[in-house]
Amino acid sequence: MALPQRKTDIGPPNYEQFLPPIIKKNYGKWKYHEELNGGTMVHVAESGDKLWTVRVASPRILSTDTIREISDIADKYCDGYLRFTSRNNIEFLVSNEKSLEPLQKELKQKGYTIGGIGNRVSNIVHTQGWVHCHGAATDASGLVKAIMDELFEYFTTKKLPNKVRLAVACCVNMCGAVHCSDIALVALHTKVPPIDHDRAGKICEIPTVIASCPTRAISPDPARKSVKINEEKCMYCGNCFTVCPAIEIHNPESDGIAIMVGGKVGSLRSNPKFSKLAIPFFYNEPPRWPKVVAAVKNILETYAKHARKHERVGEWIERIGWEKFFKLTGIEFTFVEKVLICSPDCHSCESRNPELIEFTRTGFPLKACGNDTYGYFRVFQQAVEIAPTY
Repeated sequence: MALPQRKTDIGPPNYEQFLPPIIKKNYGKWKYHEELNGGTMVHVAESGDKLWTVRVASPRILSTDTIREISDIADKYCDGYLRFTSRNNIEFLVSNEKSLEPLQKELKQKGYTIGGIGNRVSNIVHTQGWVHCHGAATDASGLVKAIMDELFEYFTTKKLPNKVRLAVACCVNMCGAVHCSDIALVALHTKVPPIDHDRAGKICEIPTVIASCPTRAISPDPARKSVKINEEKCMYCGNCFTVCPAIEIHNPESDGIAIMVGGKVGSLRSNPKFSKLAIPFFYNEPPRWPKVVAAVKNILETYAKHARKHERVGEWIERIGWEKFFKLTGIEFTFVEKVLICSPDCHSCESRNPELIEFTRTGFPLKACGNDTYGYFRVFQQAVEIAPTY
């Protein structure tokens, strides 16, 4: 005799128990889907059954009141069925066409923005920022609000050559999808964090602090019963601050934001792509970040004007070349003749002779390390520290 299925809290529950009955009935047997407007589409099954999807934007960080409200709306029009997309859009799944219009009307009355379907800007996936994250170099929530206020029409009505995915990460640990989004912003700490030696030995576990550093820049300082940081190896990631508040990574005068472009997850027409650096640094300018917002809008509108139909941002850049991308967008184009150059503390290089390169953005001679793990950032961060351009 088979034992009854034991309920457990280990692992996620089976997703099938959350599917609407119409999806269970037609699972794997969908004929096509069609975009009805900027925020609504219909899926048609081989059986003739139809499922309508109404997508609305969310602020991502939701209050319990908002969650209760959208749940009540789903109960009223969708038999309780809704879902959150990977970029934090809310999708109401409607199986009765008669409920479609009243649902959209109530959503608009309650201030929800319908859109984000098809060749448009989707909701921005972002990290916690200053609201919750202890190591944030910018305020992700405030930055996203400022950007989407400016790009609102591209979420609702204006169409683009293809869908555009945006992301914001509030530090280089990148909890957001910055590495694989069409246009992405990553916040940066740019200085070695100072150590409060009086507190470090009292409130921090020294072995844990040393182990937290991905570049082995932290070592013991027995004389002070603390730790010390090798400035040449530090990449300003803030992992040490995560385990030891006595190593303060935040610096409001030097923290800032870089803009990446060209990433994507999908494999349609071309392989997935990593994002690449377009603009290395902006200083934080809360609460509206005018320079960052203007730069993002400029890249988006230049892409909208010059890309071919169905091209993603990265595909468009690959076709025209990076030099032309910088020319069309008006972003200063710089070229480093040699990046992977050995330095004395790098054990991955055969040579041990440091060389100097000319970093053309600043005109300063800078040392670069051949270690692929952090070679580029060594060049960039020293450049920012000596002569920030933005």
